[in-house]
Amino acid sequence: MRKHYVDNIRWITVLLVVFYHVIYMYNSVITSGVIGPFSEIQYQDAIQYILYPWFMVILFVVSGMSSRYYLENYTIKEFIAVRTRKLLVPSTIGLFVFQWILGYFNMAISNAFAPMSDGMPKIVLYLIMSVSGTGVLWYIQMLWVFSLVLALIRKLEKGKLYQLCGKANPIILLALAVPVWGAAQVLNTPVIVVYRFGIYGFCFLLGYFVFAHEEVVKKLSRYWHILAAAAVCLGCGYVYCYFGENYAEAPVVNSPFSVAYAWVVILAVFAVMKKWGDRSSAFAAWMTKHSFGLYVFHYLPLAAVAYWMDRNANAPALLSYLIGGVAAFAGGYLLYEIISRIPVLRWCVLGIKKEKKKNVLREPDTAA
Repeated sequence: MRKHYVDNIRWITVLLVVFYHVIYMYNSVITSGVIGPFSEIQYQDAIQYILYPWFMVILFVVSGMSSRYYLENYTIKEFIAVRTRKLLVPSTIGLFVFQWILGYFNMAISNAFAPMSDGMPKIVLYLIMSVSGTGVLWYIQMLWVFSLVLALIRKLEKGKLYQLCGKANPIILLALAVPVWGAAQVLNTPVIVVYRFGIYGFCFLLGYFVFAHEEVVKKLSRYWHILAAAAVCLGCGYVYCYFGENYAEAPVVNSPFSVAYAWVVILAVFAVMKKWGDRSSAFAAWMTKHSFGLYVFHYLPLAAVAYWMDRNANAPALLSYLIGGVAAFAGGYLLYEIISRIPVLRWCVLGIKKEKKKNVLREPDTAA
């Protein structure tokens, strides 16, 4: 039985990821690798502060939950096989087959081609562009690693830890903010700051061991109004305290305030969605089915259109955001519809293969 509120959290969060990237492309805070700001101070950049501390964390929690649901019916061997195809293949082979195109635009936007020697071998340039095309795929790279770690933990704990975590109540969930903050301090890679293995890995495991318990989330939902109000208040305070600072790097990203805000928002989202969003519709089902494709493909059309407009048009801010948003959403869905229908290419870029009608292995929910 599908958990509709989990599906809804996933696709809504992916929409927020796309919306964030549209704002991010023209932001005035983190200007490396993007077009850059329209003015010195941009109050619309507050959207980044509101979203960044929690929206990727919650996707890892949801992925941990989805892993638990899948493993209730399938073996670890099947789980790793499917995860490898749907996560590792697109984030490695897919870079060289397709995502190098995004790498080209990322480098062009950053003017990275200028300092390169004219005599650089084309194969070296292609390899650089391929790696530069990783973009949003860092998430599924990390998710594959966490899946391997989960396989080992599951073999060692034999279900005892999962049963123990089923006793968690709202007070315990709130108290988990402390170890989540601790996890945010470790296993963070330098330079490429999105690889936060500590907090993302810990929250992935919390999704598997804690939030996958229906009763735990049901208890939490009783306090949806309190958690929602607390999340709004903390969000306003967070923007007020840190606006203008780099929210993606230490000391801001792993500060106690940042982690507390993120954790309360996550609890509020689960409480609200369990209370009011545990239902589906034709639209929600369509969004659930296509959200992974939107996640994988949205940044390429956004970057391509933003680069062209920056070089060829002097569009005002509002028009740039509107065109960028349409490019990200429409372009992302269009690329998914095209590539998901092309044999071999769909395997390389999306990890999709044609399944036999008999004994079809239901795939675990992944990035989106």
